Amino acid sequence: MKKNNKGQPRFRMIVLLCALSVTMEVSALESDSEQAITIDSNTATYDDASGTSTYSGNVVSTQGSIRVNSDKLVVYLQAGDPEKLVFTGTPARFKQTPSAGSDDIIGEALTGEYYPKKNLLVLIDKASVRQGNATYSSQFIEYDSKRSVVMAGEKASSSKRVHVILKPKAAQ
Repeated sequence: MKKNNKGQPRFRMIVLLCALSVTMEVSALESDSEQAITIDSNTATYDDASGTSTYSGNVVSTQGSIRVNSDKLVVYLQAGDPEKLVFTGTPARFKQTPSAGSDDIIGEALTGEYYPKKNLLVLIDKASVRQGNATYSSQFIEYDSKRSVVMAGEKASSSKRVHVILKPKAAQ
């Protein structure tokens, strides 16, 4: 895996509590989106008519430092390129190393959608994301690694709350 050698990436966390929206800024490895997506599973099925590949049983998919473990993964192809990956699990889990020396970003949800061309990961239903001392939980979380933004909650719903825990750093 190639590391970004353009100096030390900055880690910034900005918490914006506006109605039911929370934003957390992080830096992602720029090389992740340039890497191939690899998938390992117990079974695989390709449907040429629908342009989908379905993987089941202990599915592990990776792209650069991004790793997703799920029970099932459906890849939607357009002109042979992966357009959207939908993974499910009880829960499905993901991990990404944002930069050398930084805490990993770790998340989980019952359903997830990954859009590789947009560098967008959407976590749906019992979703949570944590990095270092911060944990964000909601029914809906978007992680845009290209813009380095995590958004939790739904602006259109006042009944779906966001839960945030910001732990103080341990004294050294």
